[in-house]
Amino acid sequence: MRFYGKVYKDKKFWLAEVPIFEAMTQGRTKKEALAMIGDWFETMINMPGFSVTIYPGKKGEFEVGSEDVRAMIGLLLKRQREVSGLSLAEAAERLGARSRNAFARYEQGTSVPSIEKLDDLLRAVSPGRDFVLRQSVAS
Repeated sequence: MRFYGKVYKDKKFWLAEVPIFEAMTQGRTKKEALAMIGDWFETMINMPGFSVTIYPGKKGEFEVGSEDVRAMIGLLLKRQREVSGLSLAEAAERLGARSRNAFARYEQGTSVPSIEKLDDLLRAVSPGRDFVLRQSVAS
């Protein structure tokens, strides 16, 4: 699974951003900015052996992906919950669950949601926002 990002120059620095994760880094060069966004993911997930791959695209676009889908989905859910200012208990309540563990197991990567469940989880923590899936050609 890969996530869309964009890299662009802002005055003297290059910025790399992955909007769905609310992630942004900068570097002195485009290559450095892309390396830094990869480091951002690896630092945020902070698991031994976890790594991401940056797939450069055209016109300032790139994708970031990992073989560890559980960790990436978990980070996505955590970031969206944090951006919305919700606790685990509040996120679980919005799902209609009795325990915060109902949301935490997805956020911690112990369970991988189906696409329908992922939609439910994202709607619980990001009401009023839509998430767009897009297909890319593996390179």
